[in-house]
Amino acid sequence: MMRRTAMALMILTSTAALSGQQPAARPASAPTPAPPPGSAGIYKSDAELSDTLKKAIAAISGDTASALVANTDQYRIGVVYRNKPGGPLAHRGNTELHYVIDGAATLVTGGTIVRPAPGATGLARIDGGATHAMKKGDVVVVPAGSAHWYKEVQGTFTYLEVRFVAPEPK
Repeated sequence: MMRRTAMALMILTSTAALSGQQPAARPASAPTPAPPPGSAGIYKSDAELSDTLKKAIAAISGDTASALVANTDQYRIGVVYRNKPGGPLAHRGNTELHYVIDGAATLVTGGTIVRPAPGATGLARIDGGATHAMKKGDVVVVPAGSAHWYKEVQGTFTYLEVRFVAPEPK
C-alpha cells in the first residue's frame, strides 16, 4: 500500500533538510533537530508505516488517525487516515504538502475560516476558497497561513502529510 509513499518520503525528507531553511525557535518541549545535510536521512519501511497506521486506526477516537514518520524542528511528516471530515485549519509558519495514498475527499483551500458566533449552532467553514476533488495520486501544497479543510470524505481517505517550516518573507 505504501511502497511509493516510503520512496516519496525519502525524497521529501532530504529536500526539506537541504532547503536551507532556518529552523523556527524551539520551545522546551520541541521536536528533535532535523538530520543534517549529507546524513542518511530518515527511513520507514512500508511494513512499519502500515503497522503503525493500523494501530492508530484501531484506536481512533475522532475523525483522524496518523502514523508519525518524523517530527523535527524543520518538518513533521506522517501518514494521515480520515473516516470523516475535519474542521478548517491554517498553520502559521508551516507549509503543507498532502499526497493522496488512497480514497477520495473534497478539500477546500484558501479563503477565510468562518466560525459560528458564541452560543450559535453549526460548524466552522471556509468562505471564498478553492474546492478540489482529491483522489489517489493527487498532490496539494498549502502555503503557510492558508486555510484548508477536508469538507467531505468519501468512505476513508489516507494521505502523506509533510508540514515544513516556511521561509519568512523578506
